[in-house]
Amino acid sequence: MKNLTIIAFLFAFPFLAMAQKPDDKKREEIESYKITYLTQKLELSAEEAKIFWPIYNDYQKEQSQLRKERGQKMISFRKMPEIDELSDSEVQTLIVNDFSFKQRELNLDKKYYAKLKASLPIKVIGKYYRAQETFKRELLSRYRNKRP
Repeated sequence: MKNLTIIAFLFAFPFLAMAQKPDDKKREEIESYKITYLTQKLELSAEEAKIFWPIYNDYQKEQSQLRKERGQKMISFRKMPEIDELSDSEVQTLIVNDFSFKQRELNLDKKYYAKLKASLPIKVIGKYYRAQETFKRELLSRYRNKRP
């Protein structure tokens, strides 16, 4: 199991080493925790780990780029102060653009599902998707419990 953890960190290291901002330290901590979590939950063989982690890292990189693009274009409604101050066409553009980014995220998910499916047993992929969901819940719970 130690070898698998080491392999996981070696494959993930390039992604973790790209810290640029103070907030990146927290993201790096979360990603490190996620890698450890996935390593434990997936129970990958050494051969499966060699296949899984590069695909995972590529997926994370593309997903991060898409989210960064979305943030730069300020398409999210959360970033708009008041909808009432926008014209109808501006609101419609925001909605359509939001749909576009959601579709691109879905297409990215499908692309990497196909890559995983072509390379790994389906049960490993099922464990990965389950681990993704349980990780989110555990992370939320972990941060909620830290608050006063």
